[in-house]
Amino acid sequence: MAQQQSAQRPSDPRRTVLAGARIARPSGVVETGRLTIEGSRIAAIRSRDADLEEGGSESVVDLSGHLIVPGFVDMHVHGGGGGSFSSADPDECMTVVDTHRRHGTTSMVASTVTGELADLARQAAVLAELVQQGELAGIHFEGPFISPDRCGAHQPGLLRDPDPSDVRKLIDAAHGTAAMMTLAPELPGGLESVRLLADAGVIAAVGHTDSSYDATRQAIEAGATVATHLFNAMPALGHRAPGPVAALLEDERITVELINDGTHLHPSILQLAVREAGAERVAFITDAMGAAGMNDGMYPLGPMRVEVKDGVARISDGPTAGSIAGSTLTLDRAFRRAVTVDGLTIDQTIRALSANPARLLGIDDRVGSLQTGKDADLVVLDPAYDLVGVMRRGEWLVRPPGA
Repeated sequence: MAQQQSAQRPSDPRRTVLAGARIARPSGVVETGRLTIEGSRIAAIRSRDADLEEGGSESVVDLSGHLIVPGFVDMHVHGGGGGSFSSADPDECMTVVDTHRRHGTTSMVASTVTGELADLARQAAVLAELVQQGELAGIHFEGPFISPDRCGAHQPGLLRDPDPSDVRKLIDAAHGTAAMMTLAPELPGGLESVRLLADAGVIAAVGHTDSSYDATRQAIEAGATVATHLFNAMPALGHRAPGPVAALLEDERITVELINDGTHLHPSILQLAVREAGAERVAFITDAMGAAGMNDGMYPLGPMRVEVKDGVARISDGPTAGSIAGSTLTLDRAFRRAVTVDGLTIDQTIRALSANPARLLGIDDRVGSLQTGKDADLVVLDPAYDLVGVMRRGEWLVRPPGA
């Protein structure tokens, strides 16, 4: 469904009431509810009957037949709208942000791609400013501390072992905005680097790894708490050599990232992961590159070129040619697929798209659920679960019918 984006109107000092919609709260869905917004915050969520005493000064938007869910939180995204977070260009980075916001992602972490340490530090300096300005929720370093045997779309010649001193350089380059780092814990320095990240308050994520079951268990004990796009870029689950997948799925301390685009994971595998990990330990991500929200064609991914055909991105040349290179996914599509193809409930889907990543990033006091006092970050979906409205901090980015 085509999305309509209109120019933002000046903030109305009066209350805005979104009326008649189903409202997905942590305690359950409120039928024909009324969500009241004052400024940038949610002021109240009530049933229609309980809210009849309100009147007079509020502006009412009739959203009957629609579903209101929390704004999505993406903790792993590289690009979109033709732009990349690896560009070190603030305007291009904001193109990425604006593209994903129009698809419902009101909070996101900027992910980098393997590069020289000096280049990554330069990118981090630009991204850190956007975090400080409130445009991003943090920085995720994916590489260069990953396995050459499982590098996927990362340039093999730029990979290196996770020397703790190099890990510290990237953390310092982010000026307190580093949210997560993906590494292969079996490499020399891997476990020490996991401990360093945990001590620094940065999420240590196991990914792009050739790790065994036992080595992955050691990484979890050292402080790893996230599985970077589980199943992808790691050994498959085996009945004699269970590998990292079993270790990451079975441990309650691990949240597993899943790319729900129909290309990276078969629906049965996604359902298995949700069933085994439980709704509280799943985070849907896009892992999107520059072609997200765009047409097929050629796009950059860090220092590499990617060809997008039929919506699937693959490295176009070099030693990793043909490898899947991230995705062109947006989280509104992940939501629709979860409930219409994968058979997940609305509650399970909201946890994976909003509540769980917000908790992991430490921003769940402001976002991730529709609750009084939190930011008015929300997505409006029609009966077919197509996005028709996006609000961030009380401002419409995509206006639903009648707004």
